[in-house]
Amino acid sequence: MWIDTHCHLDASEFAGEPDAIAARAAGLRVSRIVIPAVERSNFTAVRELARRNANCAYALGIHPMYVQDAGEDDLGALREAIGQARDDPRFVAVGEIGLDFFVPGLGEGPMRERQEFFFSEQLKIARDFNLPVLLHIRRAQDTILKFLRRFPVPGGIAHAFNGSKQQADAFIGLGFKLGFGGAMTFPRALQIRALAAELPQDAIVLETDAPDIPPAWIPRQRNTPEELPRIGQVLAELRGLDIESIAQITSDNARTVLPRLAA
Repeated sequence: MWIDTHCHLDASEFAGEPDAIAARAAGLRVSRIVIPAVERSNFTAVRELARRNANCAYALGIHPMYVQDAGEDDLGALREAIGQARDDPRFVAVGEIGLDFFVPGLGEGPMRERQEFFFSEQLKIARDFNLPVLLHIRRAQDTILKFLRRFPVPGGIAHAFNGSKQQADAFIGLGFKLGFGGAMTFPRALQIRALAAELPQDAIVLETDAPDIPPAWIPRQRNTPEELPRIGQVLAELRGLDIESIAQITSDNARTVLPRLAA
């Protein structure tokens, strides 16, 4: 079985077909697809999509690229929604949250301060509910580590990890698994591939970030969770393992860091 730990199956690119995509992925042994929210307006969408499909789960959070239009009342709504979801077996984490210093204008001045405010407040929510987090990190690894040390949470996943070995070790030391997906399949992604090959096997999970970050065989096309087994095959080749071992290892890792998946 495979677990896609990060997939935006509710995205507009999937309009009218997310249930069919989830079903096709299930036919390829993708036993769980974690669907993170990005803003208050899609909390209901990810929850209902997960409830309709036996192989889907969801997370609730406010993405750093959406904080410009978010208000402090959205944080209150998030806390309330998480409180209501605590008994929902499909709910697994707080996410997608984090920092994005890659997009021009987001990593400086008032927008950086706004991102950091929403990130820290959501870490507090995760801490208060004792929940793992799904992290969005672009050119912000060290800053995110600083906030994680200030507001400790029970681990989580560093989505689409693209940092250094030292930064990887720091996230692992804080109880995080590192997500690898389509970017790993490109031969020129030397640093990502080296990390995927060399990190401890209990530190790695697989993801698609669908519809984004398509693998090398469908460049510039829409990605879907159906690609996960083939992405897993690339990881198996990088680590010199058979594909069934990689499926078992990465699925076990996902259930460890998102314990509600195991339930």
